[in-house]
Amino acid sequence: GVAWNESHHCRLLAGLVPDQFQLCRRNLEVMPSIIRAAHHTKSLCQKTFMDMRWNCSSIQHAPSFSPDLLRGTRESAFVYALAAAAVTHSIAQACTSGELPRCSCASIPSELPGPDFRWGGCGDNLGYGLQLGAAFANSPLKSSKLGTQGLKAMNLHNNLVGRQVLSDSLDVKCKCHGVSGSCSVKTCWKGLPNLDEIASDLKLKYLAAIKVTHRLIGPQKQLIPKEMDVRPVKDTDLVYLINSPDYCIPDPHLGSLGTQERQCNKTSVGSDSCNLMCCGRGYNTYTEEVLERCHCKYHWCCYVVCKRCRRKVERYVCK
Repeated sequence: GVAWNESHHCRLLAGLVPDQFQLCRRNLEVMPSIIRAAHHTKSLCQKTFMDMRWNCSSIQHAPSFSPDLLRGTRESAFVYALAAAAVTHSIAQACTSGELPRCSCASIPSELPGPDFRWGGCGDNLGYGLQLGAAFANSPLKSSKLGTQGLKAMNLHNNLVGRQVLSDSLDVKCKCHGVSGSCSVKTCWKGLPNLDEIASDLKLKYLAAIKVTHRLIGPQKQLIPKEMDVRPVKDTDLVYLINSPDYCIPDPHLGSLGTQERQCNKTSVGSDSCNLMCCGRGYNTYTEEVLERCHCKYHWCCYVVCKRCRRKVERYVCK
């Protein structure tokens, strides 16, 4: 609800480090995009992990993170990467929509158009998003007070992974022009997908994340795999420093909320199955009455009329 037209508004945001505060004061018009990115990060993280023991509920307390997001786990790797991608994505699309006075559409791509289309439209300004998004997301990691050098290196790497996944997702989008819907002329531009797709890609990288150590290699310290038989870390690999708890039982020192009272799927064999979600403790069954649309009929032209029906469904909740 803030107007973002006065520099003192920056003091209303909790958790900003000095460099972010200065970025806020110099770029007030970008702050709605950054706040939007924070909301998207929270909701998408929870949506992406809703069927797993760790369901990203700890992100609700941001910017006061619980231990599972402060100690270099693979969960913190995912959150940092998604947040870095989200802020870049939000700023890039704000440029395209005309929200920001200092940027507009992306420049015309340098490669030649294909024989069946021409460059046009308004491409997402990924360059501006990367520039400002990286400055904002990386600022806390340059503070001498926040964590060990290894943890900072890990978080900076995972920030970069998030932005790299987003950059790799930039794709050609087109619109057809022609008589009666024909595609005799096609105008194309480079656009970003929905952030949901980026979150899904990052979840796969989370599942394949590499455990690393911060070690002196030559003149400087680098992140290298903890296990000797693991391939070298790439710019597109999420990395973590310590193993995660199993999230089965509550443990505030580890940031685990446990899975008691979590719903599970009795027929599933995946991560949301009652066996895995409940960690072998078993589950309780209860019946719930739900109200839903039913007996829908289409009326010419052009609307649908439905009745409301009550139906009993069985729910399964971890002990």
